[in-house]
Amino acid sequence: MQFFQKFRHNPSRDPSLWKDLRKIIGYTPKNKGVFETAFTHRSTNEKNSEGGAINFERLEFLGDSVIDTVVAAYLYQQLSNDNEGELTRMKSKIVSRERLNLIGKELQLIDHLRCHGKKHHFGDDIHGNLLEALIGAVFVEKGYERCKKVVFKVILDPYIALEDVKKEIISYKSVIIEWGQKNKHKVAFVTNEEESKDAEVNYFCKLYVNSDLLLKTRGSSKKRSEEKAAQRAYSILKVKESSSTAHYSTK
Repeated sequence: MQFFQKFRHNPSRDPSLWKDLRKIIGYTPKNKGVFETAFTHRSTNEKNSEGGAINFERLEFLGDSVIDTVVAAYLYQQLSNDNEGELTRMKSKIVSRERLNLIGKELQLIDHLRCHGKKHHFGDDIHGNLLEALIGAVFVEKGYERCKKVVFKVILDPYIALEDVKKEIISYKSVIIEWGQKNKHKVAFVTNEEESKDAEVNYFCKLYVNSDLLLKTRGSSKKRSEEKAAQRAYSILKVKESSSTAHYSTK
């Protein structure tokens, strides 16, 4: 099948990768090329013999889909009384960008990234991207069943307790907007792109409650800037998701 393409392997590259991968995924890969591709950033501008790009992005796409499938099946089996909406919210929490970034970072996957430029310039998403690419590489080499075991080993078993996940807030912005509606407070996020010395932090958000400026935040995207503002507001306003009597005063 064309999908399972041959991956180029150079045995001189990063010999520590194989030792670390054995610890992470539980076995030493034989298809070296696909795993080296999983740690290759597009900035290297590598090409295959047909002129196609060699980087982790296709594997990242594949790994993202496989993780979604494994988690969806797990939730379907474990939460037999939850409806579609509840299962969807739970899956969104488990495979959130923030969680995958955290797991990828704790696994120190970026240590094996091959790229041009400084690694920290890629932002936090690089950690989650590498985790997804790694899962994609396992799928290419071993198929779904082995990939499922790796997802449990790396993500579900060490990081996921379903009762705790149920209590997590997936969107602080949604909670703050709902709080405003319940308590008859007008909540407004005013976000603009601005020039910044830090290319990763170029969105500026002001959060208003009843036309009063509550706080300001900066972020790498409009969504992240607003979510950061909402999370801070959640703490400042002492909001509870189920609360309909929260008090707000500018005094």
